Amino acid sequence: MRKVAVIGTTAWGTTLAVMLAAKGLEVWLWARTEAEAEILRQARENKRRLPGVTFPPALRLTASTSEALQGAEMLILAVPSQRMRQNLRQLKKELDHRLVILSASKGIEVENARRMSEVIAEELGPEFESNICVLSGPNFSQEVARGLPTATVVAATSSRVARAAQEVVFTPRFRAYTNEDVIGVELGGALKNVIALSAGISDGLGFGANTKAALITRGLAEIIRLGVACGAQALTFSGLSGLGDLVATCFSHLSRNRFVGQELGRGRKLPEVLASLGSVAEGVETTRACLKLARRLGVEMPIAEQVHRVLFENLPPHETVPALMERELKHELSGM
Repeated sequence: MRKVAVIGTTAWGTTLAVMLAAKGLEVWLWARTEAEAEILRQARENKRRLPGVTFPPALRLTASTSEALQGAEMLILAVPSQRMRQNLRQLKKELDHRLVILSASKGIEVENARRMSEVIAEELGPEFESNICVLSGPNFSQEVARGLPTATVVAATSSRVARAAQEVVFTPRFRAYTNEDVIGVELGGALKNVIALSAGISDGLGFGANTKAALITRGLAEIIRLGVACGAQALTFSGLSGLGDLVATCFSHLSRNRFVGQELGRGRKLPEVLASLGSVAEGVETTRACLKLARRLGVEMPIAEQVHRVLFENLPPHETVPALMERELKHELSGM
């Protein structure tokens, strides 16, 4: 592929743009306004989202959708999940149906409980559906931008599209695998943020490794239950976009969702924590969305339920402990 357009000056969008431009591709990073584009052009780095990472010469900045998309063979969407539909409506008149469209957003739309690939397909229409793929894995932007080695997964219903995207994003420090289970890869990447909030709450309350290990393990069970009910393959959740991303997000100091949970566990209120964060913690709105989906499908998600109560019902975090520990005793694999 000769030209790639990246939509979203988020930390992850900027990281992908930098990584692919350093690989030698012609990459255009789209900013929402000309003022933002000019700041990025002059600084040659995204000081707000990815400070200290210099833009390669092949990375170009624009606020023009036509300039970003003209001649592009791949479109990477790295925008917050709750704004995906809005961004697509702004872009779709410029899109060629031959474009490979890669979603790099990890979340579930609250209003309709839609995965990002579903939102893209709904907005762009059937002629684009076979060209949609998704990217997910243990991929903190700051580490990827520094060239620290990791791996990721590209999922698509079309093996041709998955392989094409795999070849584009692969670098010697960013190993890419393919998978045909789009549902599982997307849900793993989105739902791990909910469990990361619970892991952060545990940290904030001063609990130890045993507690976090139990939350991760039982959280993964919830993710698998909901994923399988949605049509995913259970085995996908043992991979990079499931267990891999879950472990990274629950333990790393770079995890925004773990940080939000931690601060809630320490007694701060959600609006204050989010205001101090300065960026989106996808797990907050995904908690609403996943419970909407779980209730629709009759899937039990007790950890997600308690996270929701802390986030939106002012439940003191320490009260989640008896609510989870004193539930009805069950077989470990019950409901799996």
